[in-house]
Amino acid sequence: MQAQIAPFYDPVTGTISYVVYDQCGGHAALIDPVLDYDPKSGRTSTANADKLIDYVLTHDLSVVWILETHAHADHLSAAAWLKARLGGKIAIGEHINQVQGVFKRLFHLEESFATDGSQFDHLFRDGETFRIGELTATALFVPGHTPADMAYQIGDAVFVGDTLFMPDVGSARCDFPGGDAATLYQSAQRILSLPDETRLFLCHDYPPEGRKPVWETTVGAQKAANIHLHAGTTEQDFIAMRTARDKTLGMPTLILPAIQINIRAGELPPADDNGVRYLRIPLNAL
Repeated sequence: MQAQIAPFYDPVTGTISYVVYDQCGGHAALIDPVLDYDPKSGRTSTANADKLIDYVLTHDLSVVWILETHAHADHLSAAAWLKARLGGKIAIGEHINQVQGVFKRLFHLEESFATDGSQFDHLFRDGETFRIGELTATALFVPGHTPADMAYQIGDAVFVGDTLFMPDVGSARCDFPGGDAATLYQSAQRILSLPDETRLFLCHDYPPEGRKPVWETTVGAQKAANIHLHAGTTEQDFIAMRTARDKTLGMPTLILPAIQINIRAGELPPADDNGVRYLRIPLNAL
């Protein structure tokens, strides 16, 4: 059985979320869902998540998984909000504990914040298989962008997170804490070693001027034309390019709020004694 895949593009953050399911009336996984956030007012909203809910209800689906490819720096996760309404287990790679440890210190989070991944319902090991109804899926450890990135292979489709972008955009940055260009190169090669016809579904697209957003490509197309990782690109050349490019990049607009929410599996921080929840802004720390 081939997976049914419904993409949902958020133009504000360039994120693509997915509903992946076996059949109408069957079982589904939600991948990288977006919680809307207005940095000017500090308000959250659920327009993007509502679209996923509408699709799930319209197709009579039972959500069994809410999958995160990593702790995103460019959008807030709607995983917890969706779980409360649709059910399912929130899952991420087992190395999320490394990311939590770094950012607990950076944000000086509450002492009770655990850095063992226990905020998530399940932590995937590399190569672990799981079921989405009639579909069999495999979790693939693909670090480099962060030390905890996972991709999810479901039949002939792989949801690659931020490991690869469209061929004309290239690859993800590696200068976040725990990121590493050499590691990303090896992770990309793992994906590119799959059959050329393997479909790759991206978490983001940042299209060059004149191109509309696209989120599906293939291994063969990446090997032929990826501007950073086409066939023949050496590890040394990639590291030099990625390191030089990363030095020119500013921080993502939503990195400070996003990380604080996403390492909590999409839960908002605990309320202070006045009933208000707060995010922390570390000054001169990044």
